[in-house]
Amino acid sequence: MHAQRIDDDSVLVGGRRGLGHLTLNRPRAINALDLDMIRVLHLTLDRWEHDTDVDVVLLDGAGDRGFCAGGDVRALHDMVRDGRVDDVHAFFREEYALDHRIATFRKPVIAIADGVCMGGGIGLAGHAAIRIVTETSRLAMPETRIGFTPDVGGSWLLARAPGRIGEYLALTGGTMDAADALYAGFADHMVPRAHLEALYEALENRADPSSPTELVLLFDETPDPSRLETARAWIDDAFAADDVDGIIARLRERAEPEARETADLLDSSAPTALAVTLEAVRRARGLPSLRAALAQEYGLVLWFASTQPDLLEGIRAQVVDKDRSPSWSPARRADLPPERVAEAFAHEPEPPLW
Repeated sequence: MHAQRIDDDSVLVGGRRGLGHLTLNRPRAINALDLDMIRVLHLTLDRWEHDTDVDVVLLDGAGDRGFCAGGDVRALHDMVRDGRVDDVHAFFREEYALDHRIATFRKPVIAIADGVCMGGGIGLAGHAAIRIVTETSRLAMPETRIGFTPDVGGSWLLARAPGRIGEYLALTGGTMDAADALYAGFADHMVPRAHLEALYEALENRADPSSPTELVLLFDETPDPSRLETARAWIDDAFAADDVDGIIARLRERAEPEARETADLLDSSAPTALAVTLEAVRRARGLPSLRAALAQEYGLVLWFASTQPDLLEGIRAQVVDKDRSPSWSPARRADLPPERVAEAFAHEPEPPLW
């Protein structure tokens, strides 16, 4: 498989016969994105946009563990801790510009979200023209687990999921398999991992007038029913509540064990992250475009990075020290200042560079 090629470069650039091929190549880090990788991807797309020898772009990840585990949060931790504000701004501006570029690219971008695809990986794969998952795919927007909020256009995708699935996934950071990703609108096709090599060959050797979508459909298979679809009744009931307290109260009233487990999870999560994220997803439903959602997210993430201790504490607990025991500030929802959410959305940084 082309995605297995590994060398010293963090992004492999190749392809032939009209297929441009980009492979994220940090397999030991599950291809976590850093700024250099973002810049290589962006520059390559710039070059290919007007290159008549490239008419389709394929984006995948090296190694067997996953497409992309997200942004390099350890590097983000160090930037925030050291007060490197310009570096923080540059990373998010350029990452979001890349996500938007993929969404609006003039040529079809096919993303293979095999294995782990979370956070920043969703930003790359979730906005592609053709989004493919496999039986090993595990997709998530787990930002609330580190006291943060879904970004990279995640709020745009979450806001358009069926019913209240978006609020559920956003607040819990829940993981989707292939069936869930298709149901929630994060993917378009399920292709078994064993068929990816044949798909790549078909894309390279395609004959007109076969479109990329028509070729993908040759390998598409229907997964088992979605767990999220099965759980819609209690998810829609609970996550339609006005606020986080109301959601948890409704979850505790439900008979389903999964609902009560979800209530326990939310009770231990960062109050600030939950409240801001709930508002972000609901506001995103009324936004006109992915660009507008990215602009909203940009203000929120810089507010978290510049004013909230929870982000550093969450990364410390989950990634740096790995003690899984974060000390949120505040620790209790009852102590969350009533103006906290409004402050988050009032943050107006300089305009993003896209």
